[in-house]
Amino acid sequence: MTLSDSILAQPMTIGGLTIKNRFVRSATAERLARKDGSFGDKMVDLYRTLAGGGTGLIITGHSFVRLDGKASARMSGIDTDDKVPLWRKVTDAVHDTDAKIAIQINHAGRQTTEATIGEQPMAPSPVPMEATGTTPRELTRDDILGIIDAYAQAARRAKEAGFDAVQLHGAHGYLISQFNSPYLNIRDDEWGGSPGNRRRFVLAVYDAVRGAVGESFPVFIKINCRDCVDGGLEPEESSRIAAALVEKGLCAVEISGGTGDVWNEIIRTDVRPGKNEAYFELHAKPFRETIDAPLMLVGGMRSPSVMERIVSQGVADFVSLCRPLIREPDLPAQILAGRTEPAKCISCTKCMATRTCHQERKNPTRNRHD
Repeated sequence: MTLSDSILAQPMTIGGLTIKNRFVRSATAERLARKDGSFGDKMVDLYRTLAGGGTGLIITGHSFVRLDGKASARMSGIDTDDKVPLWRKVTDAVHDTDAKIAIQINHAGRQTTEATIGEQPMAPSPVPMEATGTTPRELTRDDILGIIDAYAQAARRAKEAGFDAVQLHGAHGYLISQFNSPYLNIRDDEWGGSPGNRRRFVLAVYDAVRGAVGESFPVFIKINCRDCVDGGLEPEESSRIAAALVEKGLCAVEISGGTGDVWNEIIRTDVRPGKNEAYFELHAKPFRETIDAPLMLVGGMRSPSVMERIVSQGVADFVSLCRPLIREPDLPAQILAGRTEPAKCISCTKCMATRTCHQERKNPTRNRHD
């Protein structure tokens, strides 16, 4: 496989945005921000490095749309206008290359702690979070409308900061995912109960975001194909949610799975070259059959041959990489230059604590903000 004959090297357009190849850097929390979600030059340097490594589309780690939606201590934010110039430095660094960059916007909902946000976490329904020992308070209608507006304002800031697109985080058990899930959304009002009511929140978020950025600005979603819990969201319903969004004008769908209750389903440790790669592939078919939009697939991509097969066979249009790009930020460039060896990532998850592959540092420590 060489640059000239690999389908991975072929450009593709998403909502008017041309991506130079089929590699996506899937949103990966940087943990480089200060308490208020602002950040310094280390964030800029990170994205400059990724942009120089050959990835066609970079999606930032999730950024909170409101302070009460902050998931972890060093999570970045796009909740206030004074962060626009900071993000502009990031987009300028990426645009010095021919890569494109989208920001993933998010609200944690129940998947945070009072210590992190200074108040009781909130959610569609008061379903306890075993990992944190917290029972969230149920969102009121006014709460819901306020958060929908926060997504819209975050998207507006993203456009002002020079991002090429915005991605809604609708996966991994965060707030949009919570509303979509029959396991986590047991409301009996217009925001829950039936599948139509459960999807009302994400459709309203999309409408508000679209209104804030205009008709021509690309908007994506990352969505759970399944929650991986009993009674949770499954591909049949999830693909219908995605189809409803695409019908409204959503430009691309990235599928993943799992929630904070089963984190090992999101970040699996049993992936090796030729073993358990592309572990959400089996759930991609309903999306491919239901939506008329580009599809991105994340989860356990390690071998160039698997990546090539995923795209050439039409399983997905793009392959999304997370942990492999922590270990090797230039992996896409190497593959497009003819590399056939799998990624060096061994799926050990040590990077989840350090954001740096443990095999490349003798004394790994947590990243500190600037």
